[in-house]
Amino acid sequence: MKKFLSTKDVAQFLGVNEKMVYTLVAEKGLPATKVTGKWLFPRYLVEQWLENETINYPKPTISLPPYQGLLVITGSNDILLDRTISLFNRMHADHLAVFGNLGSMGGIRALRRNLCHIASSHLLQENGEDFNFGFAEEELEQLPAVVNFCKRQQGLLLAKGNPKKIRSIADLDKPGIKIVNRPLGTGTRLLFDTELKKAGIIGDRITGYQLELARHLDVGLEVLSGRADAGPGIEAVAGLLDLDFIPLRWERFDFIVLKDRFFEKGVQLFLGLLPEAAFRGLTQDLKGYDLSLCAKMIFPRK
Repeated sequence: MKKFLSTKDVAQFLGVNEKMVYTLVAEKGLPATKVTGKWLFPRYLVEQWLENETINYPKPTISLPPYQGLLVITGSNDILLDRTISLFNRMHADHLAVFGNLGSMGGIRALRRNLCHIASSHLLQENGEDFNFGFAEEELEQLPAVVNFCKRQQGLLLAKGNPKKIRSIADLDKPGIKIVNRPLGTGTRLLFDTELKKAGIIGDRITGYQLELARHLDVGLEVLSGRADAGPGIEAVAGLLDLDFIPLRWERFDFIVLKDRFFEKGVQLFLGLLPEAAFRGLTQDLKGYDLSLCAKMIFPRK
């Protein structure tokens, strides 16, 4: 199976003519890169784009059983969330919270398929000002309950002392720079690709761009070991591993819950932890978190 498709290949794959392929690139964001004057299309990105453009999903044939003590959370990886799940399990011996690390989009899709109670997400919307609502409404066909978990600082993780003198996203395009990345469907990858596009950089040209790691901490460990010069991640990892950090933006990290599950006991017990002192104390040794919106119901901006 070819890793990269030509314009003709993509036209055959999508069942359209080649002229329509160019229209999809320009107007619908079909992933493509131009090399020596010719368009090339990474196959896995084309498949991802096609899935993202799909509407009218079939109704799920499976459903979570009535709540009996097992709380399932899926979505975006986060250090504070890991600690919160551990706190929940310590405080509520008759309940068990488990986490599926699927990335923000994967969490929302698991919610759509009734595979989880809560999805964790930080997907930046096209307006660059808000998070999660558009993705959730498009995937779920209705706006769910959205409760803020935290705001956190996203940026670039760098080796201590910044030996490669990386000052901004634009410096990643310099010769000799090696990075590590997060998977497609994660909010961190979405932000990183957005920033690369702003800087006029084609990600595939950066060594290590296609090396995807599942957790923020994994990215930090690659940089700490010297196997990568930089990688997208949260400031909390830089603080824990004593790495340098270039901030890119504060983001809102939310919990998304279908309205018919919002008042289930496990969901309410978990959300009920957020105002407690025991939870607030979890951030004492973590940089890059802001809990000013934590536990508040979030509504779309008008």
